[in-house]
Order: sequence, then structure tokens, then C-alpha cells
Amino acid sequence: MRVTKKKCVILVTGLLLFALFCAWSPGTSSGVDIRPGQRGHIEKLLEEKMRDTISDYHDIAYHLKDDVACHLAQNTCVCLADEETFHLPLANLLFPRVWAHNVDLAFLESHPDPEGVKHHRAQEYRSFQRRSYNPADVLIVAEANSPLQYPTQGVEVRPLKTIIIPGLGLKEKTGSNHTVHLTATLGTFDVAATVDKVSVKGAGEKHMTLSSPSLSALNGQLQFVTYTNTVFHPKTADTVQFATEGHQSYFSIKVGHGIIPNLYNSGYQREYNISALVTIATKTFLRYDKLKDLIDSIRQHYPTVTIVIADDNEHPQPVTGPHIEHYIMPFGKGWFAGRNLAVSQVTTKYVLWVDDDFIFTANTKLERMVDILEKTTLDLVGGAVREITGYTATYRHTISVEEGGEDGDCLHIRIGYHHVIEGFPNCVVADACINFFMGRTDKVQQVGFNPRLARRGHLEFFIDALGSLHVGSCSDIIVSHASKIKLPWSKTVSQKAYDKFRYASSTAQNDISNEVFYFKNRFKCITSH
Repeated sequence: MRVTKKKCVILVTGLLLFALFCAWSPGTSSGVDIRPGQRGHIEKLLEEKMRDTISDYHDIAYHLKDDVACHLAQNTCVCLADEETFHLPLANLLFPRVWAHNVDLAFLESHPDPEGVKHHRAQEYRSFQRRSYNPADVLIVAEANSPLQYPTQGVEVRPLKTIIIPGLGLKEKTGSNHTVHLTATLGTFDVAATVDKVSVKGAGEKHMTLSSPSLSALNGQLQFVTYTNTVFHPKTADTVQFATEGHQSYFSIKVGHGIIPNLYNSGYQREYNISALVTIATKTFLRYDKLKDLIDSIRQHYPTVTIVIADDNEHPQPVTGPHIEHYIMPFGKGWFAGRNLAVSQVTTKYVLWVDDDFIFTANTKLERMVDILEKTTLDLVGGAVREITGYTATYRHTISVEEGGEDGDCLHIRIGYHHVIEGFPNCVVADACINFFMGRTDKVQQVGFNPRLARRGHLEFFIDALGSLHVGSCSDIIVSHASKIKLPWSKTVSQKAYDKFRYASSTAQNDISNEVFYFKNRFKCITSH
């Protein structure tokens, strides 16, 4: 038990120090430099202040709660699989075990220069961190009993524009003189109006001082303090120091353009106009017979909905008809490349993805999917696929990433979901669903599909979408799956050719998959059911 406590203390201490000292915003020089810069003066002061705060408490005794502390993130994720405890027929189906795949070993063992690629990945990751880091994420603690009043969040300014800083104030005892200082990095201060008996020094500069023998006059002047952003950046933040004698505080002013809305003019309708709201997208390869059955089934229920088809057959055949868009790709370009092409041509608010061997039925209610997307914050909602055997699959998964230090992170995939959606009892929130889903077109396009995944891939899209897409899954919206049961001697030439492409064991594809996970996503291992 003592060893466990010591380990937890070390881990928790390391985590606290890491969180406080490792991530700081880039500074800015007097010139405009859009490259990642070095830490600014304010960030260094914050680091010193947080270090001093921690050192003030190093002699305080404490009692660690093992059952709580050991659940904290430890930045030491490991890749462990469940041990097989017993052997029974269908045991893995009834009691699925967690398997583990060491992506780093699988990729690096076959790479001609493992150390070189590790260095390259680390370099790219550092660059990514600099590009994606937001100074507004810096930890700032408002000290108790400070006489300074200031906004802790919610202050925003457009690039190179001016705002009044709300909420500034000084609450201290009456004295002969009262003084406050404001310091910024990416902008300047001024006052929108002056107040009698208040001295303003440094107006129009990055450092401004306000002083007055009257506390009420000073507080009145603080209501007119302005901030003007002077260094252009489309999305960043300035850390402002607000101080008086003996006290310092910090707050962030977000700098950035407002989000431009992406609105779809589908026309006002009392009921959902599916043809105006939804486009159906699919990818076909060596299965024109299946594609024809899909189109025929769609037309029985939705005769005017646009169908976008991406086709990478070597000898493409014409696919014609009302509201059909057929796009020819280079031969064998691949699964995700076809998804990208099809989705890129969608102009409606929603896109429905279907495989080319699906069949619409009376239970394939697109109105239901639209209703859920219109009434919830979901970006994407999946349905269910019914096999010829009668089994209905939803393929719901939860996905999480555990920090793993310099060697990369751990990806954990589990069968299941997070919670039921209120008002939609047959629908749940998950991180991944089956490949029959409807999504907001702009959000799906934003995530995109990795075109390097040519022959297989599905969860990879949802892994890329983690943190970007809010995903749901409904079990009562069902599409049928055409039968895959074919006797070997009854298969056509096209079916045999398709099986050769689809199910062939490819070392090259495995290498690409390992590289995608190891380098692109920076994983060192994956665990999954």
C-alpha cells in the first residue's frame, strides 16, 4: 500500500507540474509574424507565479485518497488485452474480450528508418501543437481576497478592432492614492471617456496606468477602458495583466473572426421536404447489379431525392435516370476516396451515406433522421442494417484517447454508447455508428475521409471526427442488406473480381493502416472489442 501511495504521489505531482508548466502561448514581437513564436513576458510571469504558489504549500501535510488519485490521468497509457479465461464455442461473441494492437511496433518493425520516422513524427506533432494551441487555455487563477475585479472569461474582440473591457474595478480600503496597471501583448489600451481627478498614462500603448486619489473616480474611469487589437491573427487570445500595488491578476481577451454561418435555403415547409433537405451518396465498385437494386428501392420511397454515385470501376457502365449524378473515378481509386468525391458534390443540408448493396424498405424513414438532426445538437445520426438472417446491427461504439507521453497516445474503442437521447427512446449518443448514417453535410465534409484507405475502413472516419462530430444512433430506422450468401459455383465474374479486391489479404493495406494510426493520429496502441 505504501508503494502504491508513493507512486500515486509522484504521478499526481508530475501531472500538476506538467499541466502548469508545459503548455504556454506563443508570444508576439513588434512585427507581424504568423509563424509560432516564443513564450511572451506575461506567460513567463504566469509560470513563475504558479511555481511560487506551489512552493508556498510544499510543507503542508496531506493524505492521499488512493481510490480517487489513482483515477487521475497519468500520461502513461499502456496497451493491454484481456486474458482468455476459458474456451467455449462462440465465447468471444457472447463475452467479447478486449484485444490490443501495438501500432508503434507493427509500424516501426517494418519501417526502414524507425528512428528517423519517430523523429519526424515528433517534429510534426510539436508543429501541430504550436499551430493548434490557444492562449485562452492558459490556467489563470483568480486569487481570493484580491482587491481587483476583472472578467475571467467571455471577452472577445475582432482582429484589429476595439472594445470596452467590461467588469474592471478596484475594491480596496480608502487611501491617499489608488493606482492600477494594465499590460497586454497583442493590443493597446485607451479610454473611451475621461473622468475628473483620474490620471491616465500610456493611452494608446500596451501598458497603461490609471491613478486617482478618489476610489470612486478611478472605478468610474475603469468603465471606459478600451482594448484595441493591433497584431492580426484570425484566432488567438491576448493575456492581459491587471495589477495594483501588491496584487496581480490575469485574464484573456479572445481575438478572432466570428464564425460565418453555413445556412441552407431548403424552402419553408410544414413537413420535411426530403428531396430539398437530403442527398443520398454511395460508392460502387464491380456491383452494378446491387447498385440497380439500391436505386430501385430508393425510388419506391423517395422518387425525387438526388442520388450521387462515385464509381471507380475499370470499365464503367452508364447509370442514368432522374435525379442521379454519376461520377467516374480512376480505376480502383478506393473506398474513402469515393466517399470524399460523393460527399463533395452534395449541396443539400444533409447527406445520407449508404453502401451500394443496401435496400430501402418501409422502415427506412429518412424523415425520422431529419427530425432528430433538426431537433437535437447531433451532427450525425446512424440507423440500423438488417441482414438477410434477420439480425439487425447498429455497430455502436465509444471512442476515447488516453495520453501516453512521448511515444504516442492510446486509442480505446468499446462496444456501447453513452446515453439515451431524451425524447427519442430508440436513439442513443455514441462516438461511432454503422455505415448507414445521415449527417450535416458541412460537418461531414469538414472531417472528410482519408483517401489512402482504399479497400477497407469505417471507424477511421469516426476516429478523425472525435471531438468534432456529435454522433447518435437509432435502432428503429432500418435499411436492409442484400444477401452475401453465394455458392462458389454460382458467383458471376464480377462477384469473383469484387471478392478478390475486397477480401484479399494485403500487406500494403495493413502497412498503410498502421502508418495512419501511428504517424497521422500519433497512436502507439489500440485496444478494442
